[in-house]
Amino acid sequence: MSVQGETRGNVKEKTRIDVREPRHYKVVMHNDDFTSMEFVVEILMDIFHKDGIEAERLMLMVHKSGKAVVGSYPYDIAVTKVQMASARAREEGFPFRLTVEA
Repeated sequence: MSVQGETRGNVKEKTRIDVREPRHYKVVMHNDDFTSMEFVVEILMDIFHKDGIEAERLMLMVHKSGKAVVGSYPYDIAVTKVQMASARAREEGFPFRLTVEA
């Protein structure tokens, strides 16, 4: 015996998928009195893929104001770029410093 309106075995389920862009983190370059301007420009071009004009502009901003945001990336990419730049600076004997900020 079946009751009208009763559904047997057919259950519809809706799944909501919430896709969000990954959160971005700022890479901040800090000024020091020892790292050469040429090295900073080289890092900006090689690791952060800035063109020559943008690299020079950012280097001067870091030099004049003490620090500057040089890019915004998902966390893993930001940390990797900072590690690459820091390793290169150590190889060259520079105390170059970058940080990752939310």
